[in-house]
Amino acid sequence: MTVNQLAKKLKVAPDTVRYYTRIGLLAPRKSAENGYRQYSARDEERLRFALRARLLGFTLRDIQQILDHADSGDSPCPLVRSLIVRRVDEMREQLREAQALFERMESALEQWDRMPDKAPCGDMICHLIESWSPADEKAAELLRPMHGRGLEHHKVGTQS
Repeated sequence: MTVNQLAKKLKVAPDTVRYYTRIGLLAPRKSAENGYRQYSARDEERLRFALRARLLGFTLRDIQQILDHADSGDSPCPLVRSLIVRRVDEMREQLREAQALFERMESALEQWDRMPDKAPCGDMICHLIESWSPADEKAAELLRPMHGRGLEHHKVGTQS
């Protein structure tokens, strides 16, 4: 199978097949006749596996590790389980952070709804942002002056 045939069969761009080849996930042989790469059923299987793993959130590095385990005859299942647990934990944290950001944005919109637009002046760039005060303590902590957080020596542009 050529790059284009494999790409069409798995409904991906030919550049995807080329990229996975370049990083070593696929190992086509070169045709003696024309020098084109010829992809085998094994390459198709590995690409299909990689695409499925990507849909589950595995990184290309993860996929390479999984394939290395399988290629060496070891069961990759324990590795797969530990990797997915890590990904789920990361995703939970990202969701928490996204939810907190969403709530801060909604809070800002609610506060700003009652405020007029103003032109910048000598001490303000955008009064909407500069007058916004977060409801959650973690975000409020970030807005406190540095000297109140034990960071007196860490000023922009100075060595400490």
